[in-house]
Amino acid sequence: MGRGKVQLVRIENTTNRQITFSKRRNGLLKKACELSILCEVDVGLLIFSASGKSYQFSSQDMGSVISRYRHAKGIGNSCVTPAEYWTTEIKNLKKMIESLENRKRHFAGDELQSMGIKDLKQLESQMKMGLDKIRSWKRKIIFEQINQLKRQLKELQEENNNLHRKSIDRGINCDVSFLFQIATGVREMGIQDEA
Repeated sequence: MGRGKVQLVRIENTTNRQITFSKRRNGLLKKACELSILCEVDVGLLIFSASGKSYQFSSQDMGSVISRYRHAKGIGNSCVTPAEYWTTEIKNLKKMIESLENRKRHFAGDELQSMGIKDLKQLESQMKMGLDKIRSWKRKIIFEQINQLKRQLKELQEENNNLHRKSIDRGINCDVSFLFQIATGVREMGIQDEA
């Protein structure tokens, strides 16, 4: 009989959460050890608990595993200070902002002289696609508004028919054009009296 599937959500009970962390941490450390022995690979595993306590396993010295990882990723062995990290991050963000502003200007049709024919064709196709999307969305909104107005018209016509039937049932059978003539005549008489 197999175990049921565990739902992966945060465990709310702190005691149960700590027990699960301890068991799974030990299982993960054991698997890392087995992997390094069975497959003859270098393994480095770091775990930090919620309280900040660290646990680690390394098939060699952890420092050599970390320096090997840094070398493979092109990070280098020198430790980067927070100030250096944020300086680099700011430079990268400034470059990204400048690139986005140039792109915005290009979409507006400005500063195109720096672009080659290939870039211009790509910009043109992007603008065509954007324009097609805008037109499609505009048509969708217009059709929705037309359908809403048709529904409102139908509701008003039904209400008008109901009111007309009620007036006939009560014996009030008025000609709408006759009422319009009376209203127009009253308005004209008011204008003549003012003169």
